[in-house]
Amino acid sequence: MGMLLKFSGLIDGLTRLIGRSVIWLILLATLISAANAVARKAFNIGSNAFLEIQWYLFAAVFMLGAGYAFLQNAHVRIDVLANKLSKRTRMMVDIGGILLFLFPMCYLIGQFAWPSLIAAYNSGEMSSNAGGLIRWPLYALVPAGFFLLALQGISELIKRLAFLTGSGPDPTLHESGSHGAPAPDVAVHDNASGEAHK
Repeated sequence: MGMLLKFSGLIDGLTRLIGRSVIWLILLATLISAANAVARKAFNIGSNAFLEIQWYLFAAVFMLGAGYAFLQNAHVRIDVLANKLSKRTRMMVDIGGILLFLFPMCYLIGQFAWPSLIAAYNSGEMSSNAGGLIRWPLYALVPAGFFLLALQGISELIKRLAFLTGSGPDPTLHESGSHGAPAPDVAVHDNASGEAHK
């Protein structure tokens, strides 16, 4: 399990690097939006390329940041139900979700997206808007984003298995609110079983 946890740590490091990098694209999109608004209002100059690059940047943040949201335990949960389960049961539910839903979804979406990317690249597909941008970089975000999400899924699977075997800490506490720093070594009370886990 030690080697698997090291591999998980490498994936987490890559995910963290990508997640913290794409955050800057939000600032870039904001600056482009402001510059576009000033140019349009002050000089009556407009460009569809300026509008579309904002969409591209938003798509990049959303797609490439999905794995980082998973790492930070920031994805959507039904907490009203999850909080009633024991910690071990929640880990087993997570493992089932990763194996039965996350991995197949990432694979299927990647399979559907790849031919569109290749066709757009080979044809040099452009936006239908005048002065718009080339499309294949936007299409590339879909398989890239789901690949990164699946990669982080592998890491989360390893960490949950390690927790269940007593080889690792609770992965739902490790990242949340810590910006990558390990959580403090505290006992966590298990609501359903009354057990305490370190």
